[in-house]
Amino acid sequence: MDEFLCLTLLANVAESETAFKARLTAFWTHMLRHQPSLYEQVYSEASKFDIEDGRLRRQYMIRPEVVGDLTNELTAQEVHFLEVDESELYSKAEAASSPDWFQIDH
Repeated sequence: MDEFLCLTLLANVAESETAFKARLTAFWTHMLRHQPSLYEQVYSEASKFDIEDGRLRRQYMIRPEVVGDLTNELTAQEVHFLEVDESELYSKAEAASSPDWFQIDH
């Protein structure tokens, strides 16, 4: 059975949606070019931005086995994230079947 974890990325304090989108695009482009096998383990993306403690956030469903490597890359690229709750697993249906999520084409 495929299971996924939820990864929450955070904007900088007072960062606009446009600026945050640009940083996320730069990060995921970097991953696609330099760590394609790791990028392929990102299954889905939230369809919209939300707010977390006054900051914009974007969520992703990822395979559990890449949490450490992916969070290391995020730290290296100075992209903030919430600690991943590794005990809260989501099924494939939960990770992409609602209108709140869309599956990433690889």
